[in-house]
Amino acid sequence: MRQLVTPRLIALFVGLFFVLAVLWAFVTGAGTVIGQGYLKEANAEQEFHKHPNKYEFGFNGPLGKWDQRQLQRGLKVYDEVCAACHSLKYVAFRDLAALGLTEGQIKAYAAKKVVPGIDPVTGETTTRPGLPTDYFPSPYPNEIAARAANNNAVPPDLSLITKARHDGTNYVASLLTGFQEQPPELLKKFPEAKTPAGLHYNPYFANLNLAMAPPLTTSGQVTFDDGSPSDVQSMAKDVAAFLTWTAEPNLVKRRQTGWAVMVFLLFATVLAYMSKQQIWSAVKPKTKD
Repeated sequence: MRQLVTPRLIALFVGLFFVLAVLWAFVTGAGTVIGQGYLKEANAEQEFHKHPNKYEFGFNGPLGKWDQRQLQRGLKVYDEVCAACHSLKYVAFRDLAALGLTEGQIKAYAAKKVVPGIDPVTGETTTRPGLPTDYFPSPYPNEIAARAANNNAVPPDLSLITKARHDGTNYVASLLTGFQEQPPELLKKFPEAKTPAGLHYNPYFANLNLAMAPPLTTSGQVTFDDGSPSDVQSMAKDVAAFLTWTAEPNLVKRRQTGWAVMVFLLFATVLAYMSKQQIWSAVKPKTKD
């Protein structure tokens, strides 16, 4: 009896099934997008949200390097302004040696900070001066206290903020300098988007309004030891550079390692090609009679 179902026919049905499955996924996915309103008219966030400005930093580019003075200035801006609300829990005081601080400076800096501790006699929770091995402490004892002090919003930890946001370094610098009054055209076109009481308008933030008040407000708010300018934009750039370092302290070293690897691979490729030419130089191709 002739075979009715062949392997080729089975393969055809299997392929047809997968094609139909892909088409179904595409159709239902498009329906979901339309249903969620992505194809509807633009709202205030879509129309007035701005992408971060582009700033020049010494660590930009494949050959970039850290500017230790800028990182030290950024540390001072964080310490005197940002630390009042934001933690830096993944950075230890001893890590500041990479910024050019000496061992004595690190010990003195850590000792000025109050960190959680344990009473060696009673075992109760207490506080003590920081040590170089300690990490930057949180400004709040718990989340409830953080919400109570910030209009029910928990200030994010800044250790990895430039990695957690798209174009993070430029985003931080733009956000810090972006506080302003709502544009009249926004209120005219979207009157329902008026900034609620207790929030602050900033076009670089995703939904245009955030609970954080402008942290950098006037020139000279922070005085730098090296006499560098301390206008709002300069302070914003300095702390953005510092937070880039906290998020990826090995950024420059990683790039340097990458260049070394590329040079090695190029050399190895040339060497392998020359070896191949040498080994096969005596072998003649076969010719047809």
